[in-house]
Amino acid sequence: MTQTSESVTWLTQAAYDQLKAELDYLSGPARTEIATKIAAAREEGDLRENGGYHAAKEEQGKQELRVRQLTQLLENAKVGTAPAADGEVAPGTVVTIAFDGDEDDTMSFLLASREYASSDFETYSPQSPLGTGVMGKKIGENAEYELPNGKKATVKILDVKPFTG
Repeated sequence: MTQTSESVTWLTQAAYDQLKAELDYLSGPARTEIATKIAAAREEGDLRENGGYHAAKEEQGKQELRVRQLTQLLENAKVGTAPAADGEVAPGTVVTIAFDGDEDDTMSFLLASREYASSDFETYSPQSPLGTGVMGKKIGENAEYELPNGKKATVKILDVKPFTG
């Protein structure tokens, strides 16, 4: 099966290991815990008015959705090293841009899968309009991308650094 670059998620080994550990927990011990909660709530009687049962079933549904998301993500993941500090925008870099060339109106963001989001930076997917526009650009270059309203926007790449976590 061939993969398009849009279905591949690039992860560092550390990010892959973290997501794999979460998947292992959710598909093992967490499944046992939620099954125990559901069984205990079921023993309380009438399920139509049993808030604990319904809450546990909802939690189970969310947990199973997350298992499916992680499984798909990890199946399509490519593990690599952090990008080089060569000033070129790539997945795993923190990019600082200026809007419409106005170096007072700037924003820094992490270009990565949402699964690898950082609390320090807003995260944009490489497949997003902005991510696609800046991908492969170097410091000092302009990038154009399409806004949700169909208009084009231009940003200038001010800085690019590997994300160090």
